[in-house]
Order: sequence, then structure tokens, then C-alpha cells
Amino acid sequence: MEKILIIQTAFLGDVILATPVISELSRIYPNAQIDFLVKKGNESLLANSPQLNSVLIFDKSKQKWKSMIRLILQSRKRKYDLVINLHRFGSSGIIAGLSKGKKIYGFKKNPFSFLYSKKFKHSIGDGTHEVERNLSLIKEFGALESVRPELFPSAADKAKVNSLKNGNYYCLAPASVWFTKQLPKQKWIELINSFPHDSTVYLLGAPGDKELCQTIIEKSNNRYLNNLCGELSLLQSAELMRTANRNYVNDSGPLHLASSVNAPVTAFFCSTIPNFGFGPLSEDSEIKEVNDLDCRPCGLHGHKECPKGHFKCGDITL
Repeated sequence: MEKILIIQTAFLGDVILATPVISELSRIYPNAQIDFLVKKGNESLLANSPQLNSVLIFDKSKQKWKSMIRLILQSRKRKYDLVINLHRFGSSGIIAGLSKGKKIYGFKKNPFSFLYSKKFKHSIGDGTHEVERNLSLIKEFGALESVRPELFPSAADKAKVNSLKNGNYYCLAPASVWFTKQLPKQKWIELINSFPHDSTVYLLGAPGDKELCQTIIEKSNNRYLNNLCGELSLLQSAELMRTANRNYVNDSGPLHLASSVNAPVTAFFCSTIPNFGFGPLSEDSEIKEVNDLDCRPCGLHGHKECPKGHFKCGDITL
């Protein structure tokens, strides 16, 4: 196997959970040229990877079809021996299916899987982790069943956060794209107030999460609170999480950042459940959730508001 393309153009967590496919293929085929195709905005996650030859970028927001054609032509020119599509939706299926790879592997759920050489089952809800589902596509080549994801913060990333790593500190990522995946504000305040008062707390997130985190800070008692939303890159955030006393996250992207650096983590699952296969993979990890709610889970990705109007799944005991 000389040239391999891996495709995952979904969210940042999905890209992180695809990295074991990179590491396993690199282990099995140490001389192979491995490329990875991501959605624009997620390419920084794969920076510094010693196992990748190049990262291809799919710009879905502007001239999507033009970008798709460019990527198909680029794939054909590179003449891949193996194309692996981990994404289950149409655009990636077209790119993979028309790549002219010698072997094209992907999940049956993709509407264009009829173009693949080999199709694989993808079932959610039986407790199989997404990493295991991804690795099942390359099991025939000798891949392990489960491997922890891994990202590679650079020396500059480490230098950026080294000054923040003094003493005891905790990292919290309170926000999520979906409201019902997000532990309620009052719970984050309660959590912060439970820490020793001389502990430093860093609140992490995107620029759009800054207001939520500032509200939490203003209502908390701890004096050493730092709103870092929008100030750190994804890899810098992962590096800061690596040596935290503990990280507290929702069922969202930061959970997988923690897994990628084997950081100690507590994950809150509100409307979603760990059995979907997106739980933490750090050696020191725990899951907190409300059990025995007949309305839970209410969906795979969560909702903008609780469909029942009570959001009892957010009433997690800390």
C-alpha cells in the first residue's frame, strides 16, 4: 500500500476520533503516503502529525460543488491505492466514489456507498465506540480494535500555555453547539464553587462561548477564574488540558480533545448517552448522567431546547 486517503469532513470531534485510523495505517504501512481530507476549519487539528503526508481541505461553505470537483480531480491525479471514507453523508461519498482509488471503503449508510469497493455496517446505540467503528474498516489489514486518538501540539503550542500550568488548575468547557448537550449554567457554577478556593480555573471554548463563560465566572465564588474562550487554538487547549488536575466537559468536541492527550476528564451526558459511542477514552475518565429518564436520549445530536420543556437530564449530581 503506497498511497492512502482518509476522509472525515464532519465536526472536530469526528476528526479526532478518526486519528486512530491514521496511526494504525501508519503502523501497518510505515512507508505509505497518508493524506487526510477534512472540512475547512478543522485542518488545524492535524497540524504537526508525523504520520500524515498532507491535509486536503473541503470548503463546504463557498462553491461547494466546485470544491468537490477539485478534490475528485486531485484524488484521481494522486492515484490512491486505498480511499477510506469515514463520513456517512453524500458529498464525501461522491468524492470517495469518484476518486478512482483502487480500493474504496466506507459505511453502508452513505447514500453513495454503491460506488465503494467494500461497504461496512455502522450502528449507533449498541455501545460500540466510534473509534472501534472507524477501525473496523481496516481490520482486514491488521488494525487493532481500539486505539486512543492522538493529536500533536507543537513546541510553540506548548510554550503558549506553559505559563498557565502553575499549581493546581482545572479546565472547564461549558458550551456546546446543542443546548441539550450542555450542562446548565447553575451546575457549572456549583462545580466551580466546590473546588478549593486557591485553585485556578480555566474556562475554554470558541469566541462565541465567551459570554456564557463570563456569566458563569461572574456568579462564581472562586477568585482565580480565567475566561480563555477564543484565546487558545484547539491544540493549545488540548495541551493545557493534558496536565490539568481534571477537565470537565460536555458530550462535545472538548471531550475528544481530552482523550487525544490522555487527560483526566469528567464528561457530562445530558440528552445524549454514552452508548452512542462518543464517550471519553482517557485512562482516568468518568461519565456523569441522569439515569432512568424515559425521554432520554431524545436524539443523537441534541436539541436547541428540551422537547419536553423540563430539561431534567441536565440535573446531574456533581
